[in-house]
Amino acid sequence: MYQDHFGLRESPFGITPNPDFFFVGNTRGELLDALCWAVERGDGIVKVTGEVGSGKTMLCRMLEHRLAPHIDIIYLANPTLLPRELCYAIAGELGLASAGMRVDEVLRMVQADLIARHGRGRQVVLLAEEAQAMPLDTLEELRLLSNLETSRDKLLQIVLFGQPELDRHLALPRMRQLKERITQSFSVALMPEAAVHEFLAFRMYAAGHTGERAFSIGAARCIAQVSRGIVRRINILADKSLLAAVTLTAVLYHT
Repeated sequence: MYQDHFGLRESPFGITPNPDFFFVGNTRGELLDALCWAVERGDGIVKVTGEVGSGKTMLCRMLEHRLAPHIDIIYLANPTLLPRELCYAIAGELGLASAGMRVDEVLRMVQADLIARHGRGRQVVLLAEEAQAMPLDTLEELRLLSNLETSRDKLLQIVLFGQPELDRHLALPRMRQLKERITQSFSVALMPEAAVHEFLAFRMYAAGHTGERAFSIGAARCIAQVSRGIVRRINILADKSLLAAVTLTAVLYHT
């Protein structure tokens, strides 16, 4: 409704992760670079935690977008899988037919495929979102899968994206082995008030806005305070603010 009014090609504040709207400020660009380095290095398990709506999914999408061409990506969208279901899900992501096979047969098939890919110079990375919602036994199964390796390299690199509850799960005594396998841990910071004005301007220009900044410093400050730095809330509030501005303009114009 407000796109024509502000000269936009698309909505700048959608909550669906779009790499074109990735904001590198607030150290997010550096965090993405560090994630790429950790994954391409290829050892251990990488963990990324952050509050609900802080931008973890956007980082996950950007990681997919930025990884080197020789890296094959497995995306684990369902965190509620049971341990035995995990192997079948990974096989499916690798394009392997596993119907009617026992779990141990699927695991051997997955390992053989990973070895073959490694022999062709490929690297395989599993990206698991909402890892805090995974059953503990499934997290343990991921640890066992991370043991698949050659004499020099890991066959499967794992990146866990989760809310802070994931850290509490990993602190449990039974999860000690998995915790010790995590070689890199990153935290997605909330957006500080000082960065919100720049964030709003970036998203507007990325959507095609060419005029003066649509959000004043005062408006950005209000959004920052109400959202408490949670990016999803910032986007929702900014979207509603643009809609309200257009509606108010129309009312005043017809008054």
